[in-house]
Amino acid sequence: MTEPLSDRALIERSLGEPECFAALFDRHCAEIFRYLARRLGPDVAEDATAETFLTAFRKRDRFSAERDDARPWLYGIATRTIDDRRAEARRRRAFGRLDTTTATEPFEELAAGRVSAQRLGGRLAGMLGRLSAGERDLLLLIAWADLTYEEAAEALGVPVGTVRSRLHRARRKARTALGGTDPLTVTEESPA
Repeated sequence: MTEPLSDRALIERSLGEPECFAALFDRHCAEIFRYLARRLGPDVAEDATAETFLTAFRKRDRFSAERDDARPWLYGIATRTIDDRRAEARRRRAFGRLDTTTATEPFEELAAGRVSAQRLGGRLAGMLGRLSAGERDLLLLIAWADLTYEEAAEALGVPVGTVRSRLHRARRKARTALGGTDPLTVTEESPA
């Protein structure tokens, strides 16, 4: 049995055989969709996901040959796809009123997430709205996409030091707004 190709190998192969990019899409589409659904709402996320992968396909020749994992690159493209900040804020307020959980999550995690969301929901959404776009993007990439500092730096096109300082500021602001609760410990089902 052959081992699956790395993301890098799929992208390299797709330069000569474009249909190979479909395997990369299949591998990461659901994860990118979930991230965009949390940011924009499920009704907008499908189009944003398609736009993200179309951009990735068009720019696949620029993918770093030093990386095996395309996730940070795809999250960076997805984050840049979210270009209208005022529309995002309106969608986030509406999104806070919707149930966005999926049936694939265990019941215990859903219940715990809902309790946290109900307890912090309004304050969490308000706190996210007061962060700068860069701080908000970084916090959500770390909390929702579970990227490392290095992966988040790559996704946002900034140095790792910027990620560290930006995340420190965002967490400090968030803890103040949430009464001492660290935003990275709030479950992903929170309505922000």
